[in-house]
Amino acid sequence: MTHHDEQRLIQKAREGDAEAFAPLVERYSRPIFALVVGIVGQREEAEELTQDIFLKAYTRLSTFGGRSTFSTWLYRIACNTALSAVRSRRRRFALFDSDRSERLPDVPDEGELTALSQAQEQALLVALDRLDPDERALIQLHYYENRPLSECGEILSISESNAKVRLHRIRKKLGLWISEKQ
Repeated sequence: MTHHDEQRLIQKAREGDAEAFAPLVERYSRPIFALVVGIVGQREEAEELTQDIFLKAYTRLSTFGGRSTFSTWLYRIACNTALSAVRSRRRRFALFDSDRSERLPDVPDEGELTALSQAQEQALLVALDRLDPDERALIQLHYYENRPLSECGEILSISESNAKVRLHRIRKKLGLWISEKQ
């Protein structure tokens, strides 16, 4: 699907043709789900949130001004929705048990870590699990979704240079945590 095709579908959806939005959902549902599950760590919750994200996108199409690509706009909705869900969950758990250490497992795609040994893979997964949701979102966008840092920054509402600095700090943090496990 070309950029022109997307724009045509968006315009038709804005004009009330709900079926014009379906190809956009089909195109982006898998990568949006992968991003969300990487942030929230729970497949069931990610499925629900992904549906909410596409509903939000459809109902807010009138606010899409085209200053960024549709995918960047959609990813921003996805990140904000997923991060809000994690924050909300943390607030709920904090009410019941302020000492609870919440563990959010990362679910990488099959084959993403094939070059790593099983021990290295486990250490990486444990380290990823320790990251804050905002940090996992940046890792997910840049490494799993192959988004350039400029787009990661736009999606996360930070500058490209801030995204680069955060990514550097996250890699250092992961490196320290992994070396602790070995």
